Amino acid sequence: MTTLQNEKASHLLARHFGYRAFREGQQSIIESILQNHDTVGIMPTGGGKSICYQIPALLFTGITLVISPLISLMQDQVDTLKESGIGATFLNSTLDTATWRDRMIGIKSKAYKLIYVSPERLENESFLSMLTELDIDFIAVDEAHCVSQWGHDFRPSYRAIAVVVDRLRKRPVIAAFTATATPEVTKDIEHSLRLQSPNVYVTGFDRANLTFSVAKVGDKKSFLWEYVKSHQGQSGIIYAATRKDVDMLCDELTRRKISVDKYHAGMSDDDRASSQARFLYDETQIMVATNAFGMGIDKSNVRFVIHYNMPRNIESYYQEAGRAGRDGDPGECILLFAAQDVQVQKFLIEQSDTTLDRKAAEYRRLQSMVDYCHTTGCLRAHILRYFGEQPATTCHRCGNCNGSFDVVEITVLAQQILSCVVRLKERYGITTVASVLKGSQSKRMQELALQHLSTFGLLKDKSEKQIVAYVQMLVADGYLQVTEGKYPVVQLTAKAVPVLKEGQAVVIRVPKKSQHIADNSLFEALRQLRRQLAQAEGVPPYVIFSDATLRELSLHCPTTRQDMLAIKGVGDMKLAKYGDLFLTAIKHHTDGK
Repeated sequence: MTTLQNEKASHLLARHFGYRAFREGQQSIIESILQNHDTVGIMPTGGGKSICYQIPALLFTGITLVISPLISLMQDQVDTLKESGIGATFLNSTLDTATWRDRMIGIKSKAYKLIYVSPERLENESFLSMLTELDIDFIAVDEAHCVSQWGHDFRPSYRAIAVVVDRLRKRPVIAAFTATATPEVTKDIEHSLRLQSPNVYVTGFDRANLTFSVAKVGDKKSFLWEYVKSHQGQSGIIYAATRKDVDMLCDELTRRKISVDKYHAGMSDDDRASSQARFLYDETQIMVATNAFGMGIDKSNVRFVIHYNMPRNIESYYQEAGRAGRDGDPGECILLFAAQDVQVQKFLIEQSDTTLDRKAAEYRRLQSMVDYCHTTGCLRAHILRYFGEQPATTCHRCGNCNGSFDVVEITVLAQQILSCVVRLKERYGITTVASVLKGSQSKRMQELALQHLSTFGLLKDKSEKQIVAYVQMLVADGYLQVTEGKYPVVQLTAKAVPVLKEGQAVVIRVPKKSQHIADNSLFEALRQLRRQLAQAEGVPPYVIFSDATLRELSLHCPTTRQDMLAIKGVGDMKLAKYGDLFLTAIKHHTDGK
């Protein structure tokens, strides 16, 4: 970019957008575009991608065509540009005939510098013919990962962009922008859009203001209620995998007097638009939605994003979680994980109408997501490595880094698991490995004659659930790998060889056990409460809670219903019946100290 262009770009940035300096990466990308180089810009959510094509659009003499995937995003962008004094418009299916005609007149009279269209519009022959009559200098492709069949949100209509370019009177400069693209997807973007020796700029994937955590909780709903209650007044998004869960969570939150709306593909267009508008204008605090909600939503003050179910892949998770903290202030991203989430995602992959190659890629990405949920290492580092970066091993800003952990050596346990995989000739899945190590007497073990293996029953003192968790940790830490497909099998990696042959140490991080000493005076107070309840109901005291449960309550002093559910002997029914009474007693006792 020449000195004059640089001065003009800076002037436009200040005049129309109110910024005195470009953010990281913006100036390099703008310079590349203005020098007529095809360009790929990979920038984190909130990194200012739109500036990177809006400033060049003002400096090119001709028209800039912006390919945008969502009607709501077009409307927001155009409204913002108009407010900034920039001529812009959009063409999509929401326009009536008269409005469409007026906008076409404006386009031909060069009243607009930027025209926003959906990729589907490019497949319309009459529209394509109209484009060939225009002086188009620049095409900006937003959410460019949608062009890649290896991306998480493939839109076949994006493939029409390259065809459109071939039909134009002159080839314009092309720039592609996205926040989530692996190296594989980036290459596919270049290939699918037929970019010519593009300059690729990756300004980093890290969102330093976001905190990531994975919560493996038995009762997701109770966790959610307590979290939302403690974050009253904050704007948040709760993602669920199915429409049924979205409806259920929205109804429950409404019943609890929480300001909430919902969004999923089963709703009418008008209902979705109204729900989205209320959330954007802060008329409702929380949006409960499937992944149908969110792309291109510029709401800046979302303070938390909770995933009620595990998403299918890290790209989807990072894009959805990244809707928190777009204003740069702290945001919290929590994933509530349960083992059945994996089966739900596998079912959805199998039900999808796609090629075998794409299904295989979906399974591969799903495993990376599962590894994220099981790793004991830095969660941020796990995400950034997935996108091709080499981050520090700790970030001090995620649940794993901030948690209190002990380093535990599990070399012998790891050798037993790895040996079992070898004995099974790397032909079975995680569940079968766990069953063999547990010494299961199931009919399937007998049918496969697996009870004769030397590793059968080696871990009989552990539950199959515990063994599965250890196997998943070894997968997440790279000692084992899981094959792609509907029925994945467990295999050793090269990293496992020195563990088996040389006894190389294997260590994991586990949450520290509480070092608190039980409060005997609290224990007695809880016993008194239990006695009163038992007398009122005419039942023995142990029917209410056992002494063991009361000791744990006096040891851990839970303050929320969710905390109390973690106590042995406290289930949903007893929590509903007695939870508030015991929590009040604990609070009264601790406050009085």
